[in-house]
Amino acid sequence: MSKRDGFIDITDVICPITFVKAKIAMEELTSGEILEVRMNDGEPIQNVPRSFKDEGHKVIDVIKNEDGTFTVFIEKDGL
Repeated sequence: MSKRDGFIDITDVICPITFVKAKIAMEELTSGEILEVRMNDGEPIQNVPRSFKDEGHKVIDVIKNEDGTFTVFIEKDGL
C-alpha cells in the first residue's frame, strides 16, 4: 500500500502514549484520508489498531516489517 495522507512513527514511545500520539496525528486528517502508523510489536500492535476500530476508523492493512516493527494503514472514519 502506498497511498497515505499522514504518517507517524510511534516506535519510540510506550503504551498508552502510543495511541495518544497516533490519535493526535489522525485528528489532523479529514474523513476518508489514510494515516500510516509505524509501531512496535507487543502492546502497540495489540492495542492501537483495536482502539482506532473502537473509535469508528477502518484498519485497511497491517504489514510486518523485517525489523520486527509493524506498519498499519488506517482510514479516518472508515465505516
